[in-house]
Amino acid sequence: MSRLVIRGRNRLLGEVTVGGSKNSSVAVVPAALLADGKCVIDNLPMIRDVRVFAQILSDLGASVSIEGNSMAIAPNGFSSHVAPYDLVKKLRASYYLMGVLLAKFGRAEVGLPGGCDIGPRPIDQHLKGFRALGAEATVEGGVVRLHAKKLVGAPIYLDIPSVGATINIMLAASRAEGTTIIENAAKEPHVVDLANFLNAMGARVLGAGTDVVRVRGVSKMNAANHSVIPDDMEAATFMMAAVATSGDVVVRNVITKHLEPITAKLKEAGAVITENGDYVRVQGPERPHPINVKTLPYPGFPTDAQQPLVSVLARADGVSVVQESMYDNRFGHVNELVRMGANIKVEGRTAIVEGVPKLVGAPVKVSDLRAGASLIIAGLSAHGVTEVNGMEIVQRGYEMMPEKLRSLGADVTEEDE
Repeated sequence: MSRLVIRGRNRLLGEVTVGGSKNSSVAVVPAALLADGKCVIDNLPMIRDVRVFAQILSDLGASVSIEGNSMAIAPNGFSSHVAPYDLVKKLRASYYLMGVLLAKFGRAEVGLPGGCDIGPRPIDQHLKGFRALGAEATVEGGVVRLHAKKLVGAPIYLDIPSVGATINIMLAASRAEGTTIIENAAKEPHVVDLANFLNAMGARVLGAGTDVVRVRGVSKMNAANHSVIPDDMEAATFMMAAVATSGDVVVRNVITKHLEPITAKLKEAGAVITENGDYVRVQGPERPHPINVKTLPYPGFPTDAQQPLVSVLARADGVSVVQESMYDNRFGHVNELVRMGANIKVEGRTAIVEGVPKLVGAPVKVSDLRAGASLIIAGLSAHGVTEVNGMEIVQRGYEMMPEKLRSLGADVTEEDE
């Protein structure tokens, strides 16, 4: 276990550079197994989830090498359709191995995934898609078993615009016979990024970023190089930290289009935001204005940004209402914020946040990845010392966060418990 000790009330000032997208990386890395040659993926964040995926691919027989923020993946001895259970349970995105192994071998055995406890995230839409493509799918003893004599393209309507199901079906359909049409598909930026990588390998994916994605299967996929898009959630976290500390921060290496829902709400909260090419400058107010927000699928306000935003609004000059429409247990950070003096009441999937003049540092514990970001933001804006325990969870999704915070003037120290 590790913790971050934060001595708060320092305005964040300066520039910070965002790394590659976590959500994109955990889809692109396993997708490289579909190629018949070596793929090189650049701009990868060297976070825990990416390193776990590298180990999974190695255990499956692939050749994996890492240099800096690049990973080379060659299929070489890749021959197993059984994913290592002890590694699979460490991250949620391990379920993308289902689509990859099914496409590659016509069969797959993958344990039900792990990851953050933010409420039920069923894989029924994934299995619905695989079955539509001609696979038999069963779940026994915590393991998903898939088998297909051959995969054949089909029309698939998703009951909800699930990112995971959209990506998994794209992966499986890329090697199926004929054309697969995914309706009510997710439109998130990392869906588009994966489609671009698949197309670079020779797949034929059209419509990614819209609610109808067409995948024309191919019999062979070639080696390709790919650079992962910037992480919009890391950018959002630093933008919110700037607002919470009344700071002035330039966040570089971003795609401003991906940040539009974040930018709009932070402006509403009183921030001055300037966009210019691949960076945004965020100037925070003395105290944020209260706002109302509801999480929605992209291009709505992202659920991953909800928890950090609550920490910003905890010091707002008025009452804010935050509605979580995506997951049941995504207010796990609220009790910890209350320990720091926040006035927040949760009713079902709605949080009523009555802003207070100041937060006070306290020992707090991380329950999930974005809750960790939320508690760090609260600690940066609080009076006194905050100990954020469970930083290994934050390391699942943020690369070198303490170092980046220190570069902005934050007084943070990493400690092992």
